[in-house]
Amino acid sequence: MTLEELANFDGRDGRKAYVAVNGKIYDVTASPLWPQGDHQGSHQAGGDLTAELAMAPHVRAVVERFPVVGQVEEPEPPRKKGVFGFLKK
Repeated sequence: MTLEELANFDGRDGRKAYVAVNGKIYDVTASPLWPQGDHQGSHQAGGDLTAELAMAPHVRAVVERFPVVGQVEEPEPPRKKGVFGFLKK
């Protein structure tokens, strides 16, 4: 899942709440600490929280208790057109 796709899982309006940490995507939907995808007014589901977790008062193991639902994928770079306007392979 790309970060753009992850943004759709923000926990609002009945959507699942997913967060990415160190390339893994975790489902925090069932956690009472993530109501509506919000964690104590400081973090919002639907994004990469790797940098934020480094400053959190708890260790990464807390996040790793949640189910892993995927991995962060880099979007494919746009293909360049060749000299004659055709897409290169």
